Amino acid sequence: MKHLRYLNSFLLQYKWRLSIGVIFVIAQNYFRILVPPQFRKALDLASICLQDYKTIEDPEEKAILLRYISLTLWDYAWMVLLFAALMGFFMFLMRKTIIVVSRLIEYDLRKKIFGHYEELDGSFYNRTATGDLMSRITEDVSKVRMYLGPGLLYCINLVTLFILAVTSMYQVNPTLTLYALIPLPILSVSIYYVSSVINKRSTIIQRQLAKLNTIAQEVFSGIRILKSYNKEENFRQFFSDETDVYLENSMSLARVNAFFHPLMILLVSFSVLLVVIVGGQEVAKGNITHGNIAEFIIYVNMLTWPFTAIGWIVSIVQQAEASQARIMEFMNTKPTIVSTVTGALDVQGEVVFDHVHFTYVDSGVKALDDVSFKVKRGENLGIIGRTASGKSTIASLLLRMMDPQEGAILIDGKNIKDLNLSELRKSIGYVPQDSFLFSDTIANNVAFGEDTLEMDKVEFITGKAAVYQDILTLPEKFDTVIGERGVTLSGGQKQRIALSRALIKEPDIIILDDCLSAVDTTTEQTILGYLEEALSHKTSIIITHRIYKHLEFDKVIVLDGGKIIEAGTPDELIDQKGYFYEILTKQLLEESSSV
Repeated sequence: MKHLRYLNSFLLQYKWRLSIGVIFVIAQNYFRILVPPQFRKALDLASICLQDYKTIEDPEEKAILLRYISLTLWDYAWMVLLFAALMGFFMFLMRKTIIVVSRLIEYDLRKKIFGHYEELDGSFYNRTATGDLMSRITEDVSKVRMYLGPGLLYCINLVTLFILAVTSMYQVNPTLTLYALIPLPILSVSIYYVSSVINKRSTIIQRQLAKLNTIAQEVFSGIRILKSYNKEENFRQFFSDETDVYLENSMSLARVNAFFHPLMILLVSFSVLLVVIVGGQEVAKGNITHGNIAEFIIYVNMLTWPFTAIGWIVSIVQQAEASQARIMEFMNTKPTIVSTVTGALDVQGEVVFDHVHFTYVDSGVKALDDVSFKVKRGENLGIIGRTASGKSTIASLLLRMMDPQEGAILIDGKNIKDLNLSELRKSIGYVPQDSFLFSDTIANNVAFGEDTLEMDKVEFITGKAAVYQDILTLPEKFDTVIGERGVTLSGGQKQRIALSRALIKEPDIIILDDCLSAVDTTTEQTILGYLEEALSHKTSIIITHRIYKHLEFDKVIVLDGGKIIEAGTPDELIDQKGYFYEILTKQLLEESSSV
C-alpha cells in the first residue's frame, strides 16, 4: 500500500470529519452488540418459565405465568427494536461523514491531478496518449475513491465490530469464543495470497482500460478520416479484439473473487458449526445456557458480513493501490519547463536565436542545428522551408514549450529561461497550424486570452480577420456554440477565428504558423492588409510555405533539415537565386496561369 500513503495528507485534511465518522461507527456497532444478549435473556426466560409451567397445576397460575412471559418478551422485543433504530441512525450518520469525505477527497484529487497536468510541458504530451491521461483522472480516481469511502468505512466497521463482539463473547465463555474464532488464521492466509493476485490483475486491467480509452478517443477525433477511408469495420474489429483482452483480464479477476467470497462464507459457517458442537458440550457441563448458544450464533452471523466483505475490501484496496500507482506515475513527473522568477515583464520585442540546437528526445529527430538569427523590435521575419525543416520548432521554443539542448534564446537581451514564464506567454500571440477551438461560443473563443469579454473589441478584431460576416450568417451569431475542434466551421473560418484570438490580446510579439493556408486569395489580401498596419510596431514571425505579396518581410530565413540555408532581405534572396527564388518563381507562375 505504499502508493496509497500519498492519500494520507488528504485524510489529515478531513481528520475531524473522519474522527466523528469513526465515533458513529463505534456507536452503531455498540448498539448492534446489545441485541444478542436480549435474545439470550428472552430464550433463557422462556426456557426456565416453560419448565416451571409444566410443574404448575393451577390454571390461574399458568395464565399469570404465560402473561408474564408474554409481557417480558415484548419488553425484550421493544429493546431490540430500539437498539436497531439507534443502530440505523448512527449508520446513516457514519455514511454521511465517511462517504462524504471520500467524495470531497475525490474532488480534491481530481483538481490536483488536473492542475499537475497543466504544469507539465510539451514533451510529456508528445509521448503520452490523451486516452491514458483521461483514464487516470477518471477511472483510476474512481477506484481510489472506493478505497477512501466504502473500503475505509467497512474496514473501520469490521475492526470495531470484531473488537466489541469478541469482547462480549469472551465475557460469556472464553472456551466457546476460542473455537468460534479458529477459522480466522485460515482467513488471514487466504487474504494474504489472494490480495497479491488481485493487485497484479487489477494493474493489468487498468492498463488495458487506458488503452481502450486511447483507441476510442483517437477514433472519435479522427472519425472523418476513418469514414472517408471506409475503415469502420477494421477499427470495429480492432476495438473488439482489445475489448476481448479486457474482458479476459476482468473475468480472470472475477474468478478470483468468485472463489474468495464462498471461501469466506464456508469459514464463517464452520464457526457456527463449532459453536453448536462445543456450545452443546458447555451446556451439558453447566457452564453456559441454551440462550448463550443462540447469542453466540447471532454474534458469529453478525461477523459474517464483515468477514465476508474482507475479500471485497481487499479487492478494493488492491485495485486502488494499482490505480494510485498509475496516478503517481504522472504526479511524480516533474515539468522540465519551470519559471524561476516572478513579477511583471515589459517586452520590447527584440528576439535573438544564438546558435540554437534542438533534438526531440523521444524520437531522436534533430529539428534545429546551430540556428542563429536576430529580429529587431517592429521587424517582420519570414521563415520559409520544406515540411519538417524545423519551422514550427522555432515557434515552440520561443513560447518556451521546450528548451534547446544547446544555445540560447534571448528576448530584449535576456535569456527566456530567466523571464517570468507566464508573462512571457502573455506577451506573445501565437496562431498554430492546427486551429484548435474550444466547445464554447465564438465570442468566448475569440476572447479566450482576455480577462473580460468586450463584444465591441471582439466584433472589431473579427472584422479585421475577415470572419465577421461569416459569423453573422450563423444561427446565434457570436453566441453560436461550436463543437469540439470547431467541427461546425470550415477550415478557413477556424483559422480566422484562431487569428482573431491571437490579435485581440494585442501582443508584443506575434507568431503566425502557416495560419492562412485555408483561406482564399481575396480573404488573404484583406487579412494581410490589416496585419501590415497592426504589426507595424510589433515584432512578428511569419512561418509559411508560400510568400505573401501583400505583406512585406524585413528579413527572411530559409530552413532545410534544421539548418538555415538562406538568410537576408527578400531582394537579397532573390539575387541569390536559391530556394526562396525558386518558391517565388513557382508561385508567380501558378498565379499567372490561374488568371
